[in-house]
Amino acid sequence: MTSFWTGWISFIVLGSIFGCAWLLWITRKSQKFDTETEQTMGHSFDGIEEYDNPLPRWWLVLFMGTIFFGLAYLVVYPGLGGYKGLFGWTSVNQWEAEVKKAEETYAPIFAKLAATPIEELAKDENAMKIGQRLFANNCAVCHGSTAHGATGFPNLTDNDWLYGGSPEKIKETITGGRNGSAMRAWKDEIGEEGVKQVAHYVRSLSGQEDVDAAMSAKGAEIFTANCVVCHGEGGKGSHDMGAPNLTDGIWLYGGTQSVIEATVRNGRGGVMPAFKDQLGEERIHLLAAYIYSLSHQ
Repeated sequence: MTSFWTGWISFIVLGSIFGCAWLLWITRKSQKFDTETEQTMGHSFDGIEEYDNPLPRWWLVLFMGTIFFGLAYLVVYPGLGGYKGLFGWTSVNQWEAEVKKAEETYAPIFAKLAATPIEELAKDENAMKIGQRLFANNCAVCHGSTAHGATGFPNLTDNDWLYGGSPEKIKETITGGRNGSAMRAWKDEIGEEGVKQVAHYVRSLSGQEDVDAAMSAKGAEIFTANCVVCHGEGGKGSHDMGAPNLTDGIWLYGGTQSVIEATVRNGRGGVMPAFKDQLGEERIHLLAAYIYSLSHQ
């Protein structure tokens, strides 16, 4: 925070506190507490007049107590003008202390789990509860709370993997992320008619009905000349390239004619972030075991 905003906030806080104290001072009454008067404030509403009586003692004492509490709080805790507080407490220091304590408590547990092979760990019910929480905190925002994915985000509960579903490949994906699943746009190279023809052919690979045979035949020629380098002969896909299998009827963005045309026409790109710095090797091992278990139940 800049010095201007630090000073401005300090001014507002202290001004509010001393403003309240000043207000109590100028509105004090000379009468003793708990005494009443017939004098009114000089105005009425619907015949109702307000008596000019002193504040009740309990109310005044409570109000002054809040003022003293506020000043004491500002002395003990940091905040105003860069002041570090009487004991040097900060929310960051407290958070770091809590994280350190948690690491000391749970590090042996994670270390023991990390020494267990993923295939074996995936059968450990207690370990999978921890893995599920890791998934909910880090992966569910994209893949969904049940890991069934969404448009553009893979379903992790089936056996269809862009880069492979072995324990090693899953750990590799979580650790380093994925940035290679980008499909280029073909609209300028094959034209709009070619886009439609390729879409018909791609739909035929997964056995979809209402495919135009003539369009599909021409699309096969375009596919062979341009698409097999990534998707392979017959559209079986490639784990090395991250190219999806086009024959199984499982679609990342949808398998209708219009959606496939849009994919071929404009291309697709997806990025998964790396979690190596965020989670560390031991938690990644546990998370990989949980994801592995989803398709091996």
